[in-house]
Amino acid sequence: MSADRTKTGGLTMTDVLNRSAPARTPHRSTGRPVGSFRGALLVLETMWTWYRRNWKATVFSSVGLPVLYLLAMGLGFGSQVHSGVPGGLSYLVYIAPALLPAGAIQTAVGECTFPVLSGFAWSKMYFGVTATPITPGQLLFGELLWVGSRLVVSGAAYLLVALAVGAVTGPGILLSLVFGVCAGLAFGAPIIAVAASVDNDGRAFNVVFRFVVLPMSLFAGTFFPITQLPTWIRPVAWITPMWHGTELARGAEFGTLGIGSALVHLGCLALLFAVGVLLARWRFRVRLTS
Repeated sequence: MSADRTKTGGLTMTDVLNRSAPARTPHRSTGRPVGSFRGALLVLETMWTWYRRNWKATVFSSVGLPVLYLLAMGLGFGSQVHSGVPGGLSYLVYIAPALLPAGAIQTAVGECTFPVLSGFAWSKMYFGVTATPITPGQLLFGELLWVGSRLVVSGAAYLLVALAVGAVTGPGILLSLVFGVCAGLAFGAPIIAVAASVDNDGRAFNVVFRFVVLPMSLFAGTFFPITQLPTWIRPVAWITPMWHGTELARGAEFGTLGIGSALVHLGCLALLFAVGVLLARWRFRVRLTS
């Protein structure tokens, strides 16, 4: 999984700063922090330096799993589904856009759990990073930029496979990719805050994987409409980022997304992302400056 990032080194932030800026730049001599966006980009560059050497370790978890779901459920199980699919669509076409937010959330969880814990507790890379002019806030935003970049790349690779097997019906799938990334970031930001609060070996993440991500993947509308769930449990699905991402992705792909519903879904994702960022920024500042 993407947690393999915890096992390799790559360049340190000091290496990146020395390579990216002249030795006599003002912020290096005075100790003042670099610009907020430039600092985040330096963190992103560090992540990319690691990834271009170790990308093969992440291919299966970020691209292979969504593709397997698409083939197994869409072509395998879907061949037995002859009626009941909304809109009269084939089951393969029905689940294809929904797997974008589902895969994005799973990838985001992988990037926002053990790698973040490693930066604090195992490799302690984050302490080295913030010993440079990079601030905890810049480090956090660099991490979020990295997660967003990973979601775009893995989602685009998934779309190529979906297109090859005939699961894409129109250009709206590109907007579905955008909504999938939004859902992944909306869920990833609070998970980063959780990871920044963990001091043990990461066993707390088992709760996230088993009792949040897995049920959400099964019961948030990815494989069947939530109207088929008991009435009393539907509100649980409504508060999940995967359901909002699924509704946005399907609506964009099939042309059924209204402006009002889109704003509501995006507003819920934005709220979750904002809360996650605020909590994560607080936890980063506490742990890296105390």
